[in-house]
Amino acid sequence: MTATTTAHAVLPDGPNTPRLVQALGFAISRRDTMRRLRRRYGSAFTVESLNLGRMVMLADPAEVRELFQTSPELADTPDANLGSVLGPGSFFAITGDEHRRQRKLLTPPFHGRRLRAYESIVESETARETKSWPEGRAFPVMPSTMRITLNVILRAVFGAEGTELDELRELLPRAVKLGSVLAVLPVLRRDLGGYGPGARFDRYRRRYDEVVDRLIDRAEGDPRLADRDDILAMLVQSRYDDGSPMSRDQIADQLLTLLTAGHETTATTLAWAVERLRRHPRVLDQLVAGDDDLLDATLMEVQRVRPVIEITARQVRADVLHIGRWTLPRRTVVTACIALLHDDETLFPDPGRFDPDRFAGPRADTYGWIPFGGGVRRCIGAAFASLEMRVVLRTVLRDFVLEPTTDRPERSHSRGIAVAPARGGLAVVRRR
Repeated sequence: MTATTTAHAVLPDGPNTPRLVQALGFAISRRDTMRRLRRRYGSAFTVESLNLGRMVMLADPAEVRELFQTSPELADTPDANLGSVLGPGSFFAITGDEHRRQRKLLTPPFHGRRLRAYESIVESETARETKSWPEGRAFPVMPSTMRITLNVILRAVFGAEGTELDELRELLPRAVKLGSVLAVLPVLRRDLGGYGPGARFDRYRRRYDEVVDRLIDRAEGDPRLADRDDILAMLVQSRYDDGSPMSRDQIADQLLTLLTAGHETTATTLAWAVERLRRHPRVLDQLVAGDDDLLDATLMEVQRVRPVIEITARQVRADVLHIGRWTLPRRTVVTACIALLHDDETLFPDPGRFDPDRFAGPRADTYGWIPFGGGVRRCIGAAFASLEMRVVLRTVLRDFVLEPTTDRPERSHSRGIAVAPARGGLAVVRRR
């Protein structure tokens, strides 16, 4: 495919192979495919995808900055997104004024004193999960980090305990995993007379709504509701500018969105942190000495070299959108290539080297290090996720000796949404 120029469009060059062939390359290894396309076409290229159609992919920091600064009235979340399964009240589904109104309500719980109140939950869940870790033999940490992040969200976000905690702990991992597949392959949602993956997801969703209804009932009847720190309690009490409350459906959709966006991604980054640190004993030794600034820098470097989300997308809503060198017609999906920006040697010299010290001084270009996306769609729980990763890793290194290894790096493995270490972040530990 050569550069497309019409009266209304100027698109980057890209491959002219059939759509299915292109999709296969991305399915096998999205990052390797993007790297190959950048080598051939430069910092922007056009591809054909199965579920998003024609897609312009940007890896130039200035053009990514321009994309993120574009008004959501001109370019916003793509039509095909997780909102189709998380519900019409999900952040992924709402746009415009409604998105701004709900983001305003949900921002306070993820900052300041409210955020610090969650530290003890994270530490206790980490200590409880790691209590059963085996010593002296290799095991994957990712199942553990998945359980830690799930339990943290159920307690800190849902305020769940007792029966409801047990029900959601059993239900939600299956529901979220299936929902992620249905969002990418919506054809599987087809009604088959009560059978098939779509019908199974609908049953999960009905059970979920029933549990959340009970949690809201309990919150509304709690005489100490104003003293609670969980996010469900805050949403029950929150009011829009006109004094109206969030509906139960909106609360249920947003809680499910927070879990979907923050559970697997945070757990996967923690597994990558273990995988990277075992292969960099100098950094590991410094962290054990208790350097909190280095801990933050290390987690930033882990997210740079092993981003679990490799692209973030917008869809053009205006008749025409100008981004840098390109003129994009309505409905074009345009992505910021997170993995390519993090791998850009002009932003990060010697990008293949794992070096937390690169984040010890002045921080990277805001639009070069973007593991949480950017603009009005930047992950609302970024500060919560950063706190959670910091406390989990600090607690693990406090309680265990993490044995270094000379094994080859673990391959990247796509789990649908997140990109994880293929062996789950193998660790060998000894209790201190």
